Amino acid sequence: MATATQAIPVDENVSRFVAKKRQMLINGKWVDAASGKSFPTYNPATGEILAQVAEGDHEDIDRAVAAARAAFDRGPWKKFTPSERGRIVWRLADLLEKHAEEFAQLECLNQGKPLAIARIADVPVSIDQLRYYAGWATKIEGNTIPISAHGAKFLAYTLREPIGVVGQIIPWNFPLIMATLKLAPALASGCTVVLKPAEQTPLTALLLGELIEEAGFPEGVVNIVTGYGETAGAALARHPNVDKIAFTGSTEVGKLIVHSACGNLKKVSLELGGKSPNIVFQDAEIDSAIPGAANAIFFNQGQVCCAGSRLYVEDQQFDRVVDGVSQLASKIRIGPGMDATTQMGPLVSEEQLNRVCSYLESGLSEGAKATVGGSREGTKGYFVKPTVLVNTNEKMKVVREEIFGPVVTVMPFSDVDDLVAKANNTQFGLAAAVWTRDIKKAHRIASELRAGTVWINCYGILDSAMPFGGYKQSGWGREMGHQMLDLYTETKSVCTPIS
Repeated sequence: MATATQAIPVDENVSRFVAKKRQMLINGKWVDAASGKSFPTYNPATGEILAQVAEGDHEDIDRAVAAARAAFDRGPWKKFTPSERGRIVWRLADLLEKHAEEFAQLECLNQGKPLAIARIADVPVSIDQLRYYAGWATKIEGNTIPISAHGAKFLAYTLREPIGVVGQIIPWNFPLIMATLKLAPALASGCTVVLKPAEQTPLTALLLGELIEEAGFPEGVVNIVTGYGETAGAALARHPNVDKIAFTGSTEVGKLIVHSACGNLKKVSLELGGKSPNIVFQDAEIDSAIPGAANAIFFNQGQVCCAGSRLYVEDQQFDRVVDGVSQLASKIRIGPGMDATTQMGPLVSEEQLNRVCSYLESGLSEGAKATVGGSREGTKGYFVKPTVLVNTNEKMKVVREEIFGPVVTVMPFSDVDDLVAKANNTQFGLAAAVWTRDIKKAHRIASELRAGTVWINCYGILDSAMPFGGYKQSGWGREMGHQMLDLYTETKSVCTPIS
């Protein structure tokens, strides 16, 4: 693998931000944890401590929920018109755009992704999400309903009202995107929020908190509590004064969230894991399918819930596709995200490094062959070589379980019906892709795949306006698009006689 060497200087504002112990935002104030504890967050490119962050626990969650409850029930936020809500969310987008470089660098340092990717993807997408939902604030509407029964005339209509206090728990693979994606529709709908960032990557959420203050959100509308999932996250999920939990993360933790939320039957939405099939037919435009398949698994170091981690290739093109993806993988430049020539950064943590390496060991011990990669890269930082595994089958852990790293299993097929059965033979159903010139076949296969998103002759295309979510154990509900507003509103029916 080539090694990146052109270091990019760290912005002075970013240096100042990480140098100071970061506090939590509760009721419009920056505060330490009630326990006084803090925890380190790391630079995954070096394994060294990047910053110290307040370690919130159940007492801090109690304080944050109380602030959010008061802001929703009695605060000035309740009196904001939809237009005013839209304008303040838009103002937050403008501030994020103004500080785009700081956020890109901080995301790169704390999560590990290349700075170039953070600049062109993470920050612009986050800005777009805020603006998209700012526009929806004035378009959350009910409807009138003609009533036929009872022998009298009635006026019946529905109202769409904010669901209340929302607990939001976000992951570490796209920290800023996940924060804005959760916050924007909740705020546009009129909810108040307690946001719990991933303990591995809390920094951009905390910097966003400073912009939330600057934008003019009333106290208690947005609270940000940093801490561990087992303590702060669990306390938020089970809190009796939280009306809804929105979680993005692993399927295993999603099940724990559901169990914790049952105490007061709070509403729950989940965007969980995936093991997405990426299908290349022999009649595909192979010169497009090869880089598409490589990007589907190696983007963001493979730490993508909808990554194309199971690659199925029709027999006639199998060797060509394997060779092409392997060659592209071998040329990927691995290095720290703050190096200008880096194309793939480190995994997010030592825990994730060990997890991915254990899957590699499992696959190779069960008979898989790595045409490229197959091991850790270097000894400093949490780097794993982009890996292509062949000689794999559906019984192997590397094929059945979500690895969440730059590892793709490639399997040949000849029978289309058998292919669809294998593609659907998974507990997950988040995404899939089909590569073919035959448009009828493409849509037929897309209709048979049990997945929330199916791409045809492309991969990983997402947009604020396009719903995203999973079948089966990949989640509950849909995020993005106007459907996401359903997650943050209640429908109230009102009926009165008029004759």
